[in-house]
Amino acid sequence: MRRVANPPNPFESARVELEVVAEEARLEVYEEEAKSALSKNDSPDVGFTWSVNPYRGCFHACAYCYARPSHQYLGFGAGTDFDRRIVVKTNIATRLREAFDKRSWQGETVVLSGNTDCYQPLEATYGLTRACLEVCAEYRNPVSLITKSKLVRRDVDVLQRLTSEAACTVTISVPFADDAMGRAIEPNASPPSKRIETVRILAEAGIDVGVSLGPIIPGLNDDQILTTLERAAEAGARHAFPILLRLPKEVLPVFDARLEEAYPLRADKVRNALREMRGGKLNDARFGMRMRGSGARWALIEEIFEKQRKRLGLDRQSVGRELAVSTFRRPEKPRAQLDLFG
Repeated sequence: MRRVANPPNPFESARVELEVVAEEARLEVYEEEAKSALSKNDSPDVGFTWSVNPYRGCFHACAYCYARPSHQYLGFGAGTDFDRRIVVKTNIATRLREAFDKRSWQGETVVLSGNTDCYQPLEATYGLTRACLEVCAEYRNPVSLITKSKLVRRDVDVLQRLTSEAACTVTISVPFADDAMGRAIEPNASPPSKRIETVRILAEAGIDVGVSLGPIIPGLNDDQILTTLERAAEAGARHAFPILLRLPKEVLPVFDARLEEAYPLRADKVRNALREMRGGKLNDARFGMRMRGSGARWALIEEIFEKQRKRLGLDRQSVGRELAVSTFRRPEKPRAQLDLFG
């Protein structure tokens, strides 16, 4: 466990500086009843409209996680608070069912893990992601999910049902080919080797599975792209896409501290390479540029990625994208007893 360390929260009007050594960051779980299950996305940078997030915060503690600033809306910090103060939406599956029962719902694809990982360790206890998948299967609603966790293997049965009766795509995030590097930057996520193993298990079960090389961290893991793509293709992945490292204001100090601790001799190399791809800055928040870079170095990475992706057959269309005709069906409600004599 790391000591408590959080960047200043811009939503807090006052700060207290401790004059004693901060205590170790311990896991704290907060249960809440969500008012709704579906979050609507209006960003042009992502290819979905609706997402479900059973958890706020993430125990995986990935140093680069773009979702860290969202924890500040709860009055928490974007650093160790995000990693250790986890909010669990205990009624999320009930709220999802209520949303599907509304006449306005048309059966669009629902994405799990639009913000934090839906298969982080607490899912093994709470089972909220599985419960949401079961609701989607009952209503034959298309699903897409992304995770770093091998825990997704537990739900192969419901994912198979969704595959056969609706549509289902699973994306496994594998930014590193090296387990040790993964452990340094993503300390509590499943090792990259286990994620590739998970790709194989899902593919053999007939589930549409792909990989995300996100984030690509220039100077750290950009030389692992080919290895990761080859392993993913050999395991049965159908598609792959890259995402360049994003460092929003409150994420930068968390990532920078982890990078300096784990790879001090590479830290300047990473920062300089990122500035080269971000027009001299460490981050570019503009729509259309947040997940990709610019300049000759990024163009070369994109070219290499695309050539290898096509060579390995990782450019097949995901079957989990929006369908021309939705498979969505509301299950028939049990008829009242007197109706049987109508």
